[in-house]
Amino acid sequence: MSETEYRFTVRPLTVEEGGGYLIEFPDLPGCMSDGETVEEAIANGAEAKRDWVAAMRQAGRALPPPTVEATEAYSGKWVVRTPKSLHRGLAERAREEGVSLNTLAIAMLAQGLGQEPRRKARGAAPGYTGTKRNGNGR
Repeated sequence: MSETEYRFTVRPLTVEEGGGYLIEFPDLPGCMSDGETVEEAIANGAEAKRDWVAAMRQAGRALPPPTVEATEAYSGKWVVRTPKSLHRGLAERAREEGVSLNTLAIAMLAQGLGQEPRRKARGAAPGYTGTKRNGNGR
């Protein structure tokens, strides 16, 4: 098994946390790094992962298996059942914006997860009324 199969998460750090981005490897306890940009955090995370794996091997400890098979676990396709009113509202919004329902749903989900590619300001998708993840409005 290659170490590159371990999944990771990247999240923005708050000003109080020092800013930049944090990368964590959930399957590798304590393995994390950060960087000023997402790209820098990922590069630093790769180095941290290599060091973590080397330390485990040097100590004679077994590497934990990844919780998700990186190449087979997610197909990128699933079926979602929604209330008819939500389906109608999304379809109307997609028509107004000149995109497919699928494209609109993907964009709104990505934006809600904070993964919009070229987002200038932090925020939820227009019309999103869910709660914030950390409970303090950020």
